Amino acid sequence: MTGLDALFAPKGIAVVGASRDPGKLGATMARSLAGFGGHLALVNPRDDTMHPSVAAAADDGPVDLAIVCVPAAASAAVVAEAAAAGAGAAVVCGGGFAEAGGPGAGYQADLAAVVAGTRIRLLGPNTSGFLAPHAGVTASFVPGVAQVRPGRVAVVAASGGVNHVLAFLLTEAGHGLSLAVGLGNAVDVSAPDVLDHLAGDPGTTAVALHLESVADGPRLVAAVRRLSAQRPVVALVVGRHDIGAFAASHTGALATSWRATRAALAQAGAVVVDDERELVDAVGALSVTRARPARSAGVGVVTAQAGPGLLLLDDLRGRRIDVPELVPATRDALAALLPPLTFQANPVDTGRPGPELGRILRAVAADPGVDVLAAYALHEPDAVDLVAAAAEGRVADVPVVLGVGGAGDEVVRQRRALLAAGIAVAADPRGVAAATGALVADARARSRAAAPTAPAEVPYGIHGPHDEDRAKGLLDLLGVTTPARRACGSRAEAHAALAELGGPVAVKVLDAAVLHKTETGGVHLGVRTAAELDTALDALPAGRCLVESMAPAGVDLVLGARRDPVFGPIVLLGIGGTTAEALADVAIRLAPLTPAEAADMPDDLAGRALLDGWRGGPVLDAPALGRVVAALGELLVANPGLAEIEINPLRVTAAGPVALDAVVIPRETSDAQPRP
Repeated sequence: MTGLDALFAPKGIAVVGASRDPGKLGATMARSLAGFGGHLALVNPRDDTMHPSVAAAADDGPVDLAIVCVPAAASAAVVAEAAAAGAGAAVVCGGGFAEAGGPGAGYQADLAAVVAGTRIRLLGPNTSGFLAPHAGVTASFVPGVAQVRPGRVAVVAASGGVNHVLAFLLTEAGHGLSLAVGLGNAVDVSAPDVLDHLAGDPGTTAVALHLESVADGPRLVAAVRRLSAQRPVVALVVGRHDIGAFAASHTGALATSWRATRAALAQAGAVVVDDERELVDAVGALSVTRARPARSAGVGVVTAQAGPGLLLLDDLRGRRIDVPELVPATRDALAALLPPLTFQANPVDTGRPGPELGRILRAVAADPGVDVLAAYALHEPDAVDLVAAAAEGRVADVPVVLGVGGAGDEVVRQRRALLAAGIAVAADPRGVAAATGALVADARARSRAAAPTAPAEVPYGIHGPHDEDRAKGLLDLLGVTTPARRACGSRAEAHAALAELGGPVAVKVLDAAVLHKTETGGVHLGVRTAAELDTALDALPAGRCLVESMAPAGVDLVLGARRDPVFGPIVLLGIGGTTAEALADVAIRLAPLTPAEAADMPDDLAGRALLDGWRGGPVLDAPALGRVVAALGELLVANPGLAEIEINPLRVTAAGPVALDAVVIPRETSDAQPRP
């Protein structure tokens, strides 16, 4: 047995550093593994009641997995010994490695060298272990792990502590686990390894992924894309705020760009969430049900109490989820079931739940505009049987998320009965909204999973410095609209350009070394006359200038393509020009991408309404924008000699998007050779 099967489904385990001192790590780990049904060997050369070595333990039975509970300085030697004894995998639990600095970095390098030399698979170091309930393996020193039941949800967490947090939260929510892994410093086994392992596990129906940093962006994206094609992945990325120093001290790796990582995971098919509670509600829902693939999924809302229903609706609206008005036939059916003063358009307020709740749920779920049904009710057994009502209310291909409020063992039993019936469950309105949002996001992601179109036609061999005229010439080749312009080497040529183009014009310094012309006084707008042109030219530094027709009014975007240090080529779109990224109102995608994928990017922006004819302004031509974005991304991918391309602003006008300024930054690395 080799690879991750040896790690997660071992026939034999050796605990190295086992102890009879109950306070020591090795003793705790041995107690946790006491229920393991295979060969369990305790190894400690200082205790004659235990095996003196892994090799001696292997003489008594198979040892596929060595769990190493010794100081950092001794860990590499123990792992090497385990590999020599035939173990296919090892877990190094303790800390004191790269996260501790000093000699710890060397101890971690020693572990990496053993892995490279022996091919043993290594989890950790600096991890609290993993749980594989179906295999009877609780390789964890955290108390309470015995409460975690076998089930269908897998957890892959950067942190051993977060792994246990999520395992316990899922257990409280009524879910069992197929696997729960804390990666720690991930010297060898990393998130892509475990995700690929889970892709072959039919017992896992949904995966919760927690990330703090990413070592290999393309590999992670590929693993998420492979897995999400088979079963849903819900991802939580740490790093929205400035936590770099603490992140570095935690695992020895700086946190990855939060926005780029979230965008990459979503593009690969994952559902991205904001916190651990939302992750539990989302992955729990997706482990029991999924909505049909759809670009836009409508949600029907039924509430047995108006107040919680308002909380639920507010949360759904905040997630930009469509809650469509029900068709007249549905409303007629509801009117026959509900008192006349209740709200029946969507949301549907039942007043107080009664025996008719199942028929109400069914009527809403059957509405042609409803793809997901979200409901909430307090546990009132004298008024209604919620499990029976949910069963009666089901409509084929319309998943149900039911919030059941209350406390006590009977509520826990009801929630578990609903889960067993394939109905997603939450404990409060926010949880219902989170679960519903996950079903909708998953449906959208699966609707985008079609085969990509052919790459855009772009020029190759582009490198070296570009002034604005040359940069816009590149955009012209891509089919991106730019204003009429003339590059001028003298005052006479500038006057000839004004006469030819007519006013008003923009007059700009033309120098590839000047990237921010506005900030250096290198731009003069609205020039109409020869005298105004002379004034503008006098204010510019000596050299060439660009005379360019002024564009019509519109909404300004910033569009850029650059090489992310983790994920490679990405494109970024934002509202507000230079302020967009500071306001965090940006959308990011990996390049290359299709025009259809790119056309969806404005939907991520908080200022999306500005592009829909706000106060008589222009309406965005989304397909045209998609073609521009996709072409810019493909240009960067096809030309390794380029580091970054930016159009700022890209103005949305009634005639379509127009590039008002463009910057091209070449790479300075020796390997930046054009792609053949």
